[in-house]
Amino acid sequence: MAMSHVKTFRSVINTKEVVGILSQRTFSAGAGKAKKDKKGGSQTDAPKASTLAKEVKATTVVGGNILKDGTDPKILPDSEYPDWLWGLLDKRPALSELSRKKIETLPYEDLKRFVKLDNRRSIKENNSLKAKN
Repeated sequence: MAMSHVKTFRSVINTKEVVGILSQRTFSAGAGKAKKDKKGGSQTDAPKASTLAKEVKATTVVGGNILKDGTDPKILPDSEYPDWLWGLLDKRPALSELSRKKIETLPYEDLKRFVKLDNRRSIKENNSLKAKN
């Protein structure tokens, strides 16, 4: 499809003009104003030091505030959080792994996941068959 558009524009735009437009470099407004130090590098190349104190970083969730007048939430001890929170990042088995096991022996959560993933696979298959016709 893109090639058909290129062919239609070929008669309108000269190839050299397109290459000239695509190869132009652009800079931000302040890029030319960086001061050079004695070694040839600019002073803005160095990473900026954080303005937050280490104590604040260790006790609060920086950027966690979503309220206009609120403050960043404090980090609580692990015992204050619910148990299910610690299992959110655990790896869950894929459909291929679940289909290799006997369905009768799967725990309820894995069986539920197997049904969901199998339905998703069959829907994608049906959609691809319909798209080909």
